[in-house]
Amino acid sequence: MRVDKSLMSGSTTMLILKLLDLKDMYGYQMIQELALRSENVFSLKAGTLYPILHSLEQQGMIESYEQVSDQQRPRKYYRITLKGKEAFKEQQAQWKEYTAIVNRVLGGANYALD
Repeated sequence: MRVDKSLMSGSTTMLILKLLDLKDMYGYQMIQELALRSENVFSLKAGTLYPILHSLEQQGMIESYEQVSDQQRPRKYYRITLKGKEAFKEQQAQWKEYTAIVNRVLGGANYALD
C-alpha cells in the first residue's frame, strides 16, 4: 500500500514512542521494527529518524545510553521516560479521537455533507 507521506508525518513521533514503550531499541532496530509492523508503509530513513530521536531526547521524552553489542561495538539505545509515556498516552487518545471523526465523515454515519 502506498500512503501519502503527509498523512504519516504527524504520527511518526507517536509510533516511535510506542516502540520504545515496548522495549529499549537502537535506531536501526526501530527502523526495521516500524517497517515490519507497518508492512513497509513506514520505512523511515536514518536521516528522518535521528532528528526525531534527538528532539524527543531534548524534550525529556526519551533518553539514550550505550551498550556493547554482539560485535563488541558500543551501540546507542533509547528508552522512553515517564514523561514520554505520558505524552504517548495523550497522543494516542488524540489519535483515536481524530481517526474516529475522520471515519465518521468518510463513512457518512448519519451525516449529510450538502
